[in-house]
Amino acid sequence: MSSQSDVEKDEQAVTVESVPPAVNASGHRDQLPRQYGLFDICATALVIDNAWVVLGGSVVVSIANGGPPGLLYEFLVACVFYGILGACIAELASAIPSAGGVYHWATVTPGPRYGRIVGFFAGHLGFWGWLVGWTSLMFIPANIIVQMYAVYHPDFVQQPWHFYVTFVLVVWLSSAAVMFGNRLMPLAQKIGLWVVCIGCPVSIVVLAALPARHASHSFVWSDFANVTGWPNGVAFVAGVLNGAYVIGTPDSITHIAEELPHPRKDLPKAICAQLVLGTITSFCYAIALMYAITDLDAVVNSPGAFPLAAIYSQATKSQAGTFGLLFIVLLSTAFCVTGGVISMSRNLWALARDDAVPLSSLLSKVDERRGCPIPATVTNAILATAFGAITLGSRVAFNDLAGSFIILTTSSCLLFILPNALTRGRYVPKGPFTLGTRLGPCIHWLASLLIVFFDVIFCLPFALPVTAELMNYNCVILPGILLLTSTWWVLGASRRYKGPLPPWENDSGSKAVHET
Repeated sequence: MSSQSDVEKDEQAVTVESVPPAVNASGHRDQLPRQYGLFDICATALVIDNAWVVLGGSVVVSIANGGPPGLLYEFLVACVFYGILGACIAELASAIPSAGGVYHWATVTPGPRYGRIVGFFAGHLGFWGWLVGWTSLMFIPANIIVQMYAVYHPDFVQQPWHFYVTFVLVVWLSSAAVMFGNRLMPLAQKIGLWVVCIGCPVSIVVLAALPARHASHSFVWSDFANVTGWPNGVAFVAGVLNGAYVIGTPDSITHIAEELPHPRKDLPKAICAQLVLGTITSFCYAIALMYAITDLDAVVNSPGAFPLAAIYSQATKSQAGTFGLLFIVLLSTAFCVTGGVISMSRNLWALARDDAVPLSSLLSKVDERRGCPIPATVTNAILATAFGAITLGSRVAFNDLAGSFIILTTSSCLLFILPNALTRGRYVPKGPFTLGTRLGPCIHWLASLLIVFFDVIFCLPFALPVTAELMNYNCVILPGILLLTSTWWVLGASRRYKGPLPPWENDSGSKAVHET
């Protein structure tokens, strides 16, 4: 077997043949219980994504980019985009199951020379992306709770601080549930799956049956209502952001890889289940939702930042009906947010155990009795509380958070997919699920091009003419995160950061490395 120095001198001579059923692909000993079976992880994937609920809660993001036809077709485009991206994620999850997920893979695919620094930046982009994504997700149940109160109090004037206070309660209650009830999370996610799967068809039936009259077919399928000021084509591709936000979590369960007995086989199946079922349920729900709209202007201009309540009100024409439908959404999101807490805490913990973040010695600690990285979970809650405060001063803050989630997480994925395309997968072990030597590079290149294209589009201002209020600040958020990460790298991380275990550094004999 070649030494590490030899591999670094002749990077092209390294070929990874196979990966065994790894106990811990990161090179660290197991500290978390392997308590998730195949059904458990599939349930967790579907509950974290909770696509139909997120679509209803984020209608505000794209309802102006084409109205109902725009929302439906833009969602399908996003599903195709994430289907391609999900295939790349599933392949690496099968080959290298690690709580680091994208961060670990970005260390492997560029090879020994560049893997360490590329993985470091991928880890930080992914972490900040998931942080703002989780923060925006927490606003959905917060908005629902405020709207449920407003249903029976028509004179109630909604203020930004109402949403923020409720948001803070949701953040800390869900974090506490994971910290002190981690052993119950597989059961909770299975219960959540039933709630999600039952809640979706019930909502569809109610939306289809109750309205005295429905929207016209042309209103739903062909009357493109663009009020952004952009040309229709630009408005359409910009509106794909809503669909991306709805379906864009295929890497979430990869951070739970070290809690599965058979992650290499089970993770690709769970990712596939999440994308396929999320697409079907969300699209059916979206159709029912669009047919229930009788006054689009009232939806767009509804008080607060949650037009779903206005759609439900138009559909049911009753306070009880609106309240009941909102309660179904709230019950579904209760399980969704706890799943997000689980994934986020493992993400930060994986970075900390490789000394990739400040205070790593604290954040890498695990309460093995409870089976939870408690310091990482608390830190995420503190950061989310701080990030959520920006909604107090901006009407489009939710849009910025949703956009940042997509841009940062897909950019982190680009840092493992593009190197994998450039090297034609020569550094990646073969797992049970593989795209193959012919199809794989084509999918890797297509995914890379789509990521770059949509990330540029999602940085465009939300509407024209551009004002400070309607500015899309994602055009500075990504460079800002890169600058912050570069500063940390220069100030000390470049010397202390160890990184996850790449295959060519494993001397156990279970991973084979040879010279061609």
